[in-house]
Amino acid sequence: MNGKYLSGLITGLLIASIISVTFVDAKVHDERAVVSSLPQIIESVDMNKGFTFGGEQMPNTFDARERLDRELSVNAYWHSSTLLNIKAAKRYFPVMEKILAENGIPEDFKFLAVAESNLRNVSSPASAKGFWQFRKLAAREFGLEVNDEVDERYHLEKATKAACKYLKQLHKRFGNWTNAAAAYNVGPTNFSRILKSQGEESFYNLNLNDETSRYVFRLIAIKEIMSQPDRFGFYLDDFEKYEPLDDYYEVTVKSSVDSWSEFAKKYGISYRMLKIYNPWLRDTKLTVIKNTYQVKIPKNS
Repeated sequence: MNGKYLSGLITGLLIASIISVTFVDAKVHDERAVVSSLPQIIESVDMNKGFTFGGEQMPNTFDARERLDRELSVNAYWHSSTLLNIKAAKRYFPVMEKILAENGIPEDFKFLAVAESNLRNVSSPASAKGFWQFRKLAAREFGLEVNDEVDERYHLEKATKAACKYLKQLHKRFGNWTNAAAAYNVGPTNFSRILKSQGEESFYNLNLNDETSRYVFRLIAIKEIMSQPDRFGFYLDDFEKYEPLDDYYEVTVKSSVDSWSEFAKKYGISYRMLKIYNPWLRDTKLTVIKNTYQVKIPKNS
């Protein structure tokens, strides 16, 4: 090999090595600087207590505690979603709590609405809708009106009352509130079949699909975090939470409405405010045949 070529090759390799080491050292230094500036402490969730849902004790077994530990960890560190749920709870929980109490349903079931919809009028891929995620047939079975112009799955008060009817039915059929919650998720027919096939009577002893297996533990985790958010690192002043939409009066609608936009203008509010206070109105108009509707009008919009 030519001497000059060999000398040049060695010199080139040395220079490349020096540049590479310098680059790596600088990169490591930069990464350390970034990491050291992150003001977060990741800790395991404290499991040193008993847990309940609907007034019923969770078994103190290693299996139950590890399953709950997973849900507490996931939801405690799912920051944006959990933060927004805590904010929204101030607006919606008082409405739910009143209706749940009037119907003899444990207050813990307000957390089921969090698990189902994050306290939003969402629609699932399976076409379940609203805070309580009713499908169309089930909604109608429990007295909700569902059509192109009116969908009471989006009516918080009426949908919560329908959920109470459903939960009472599940409790009567499956004997306790824990089983009722699990059946709400997987469906009563499926839940009954699984109980029978596995020869069990309690949700906690069932071997289920991943979603339903986690469901009740997720409810318990949401309850723990939202009941004492500061214990899990969520610090909010009351003014940072969303205010209730309770400053309104109602207008009785007995005849068809050709334009909700014109209706809103008549009462001195915007079309958007009309829909925010009445999300169950799904069209730009309303055809009234025999029903009567109560439409909320905000006083200060």
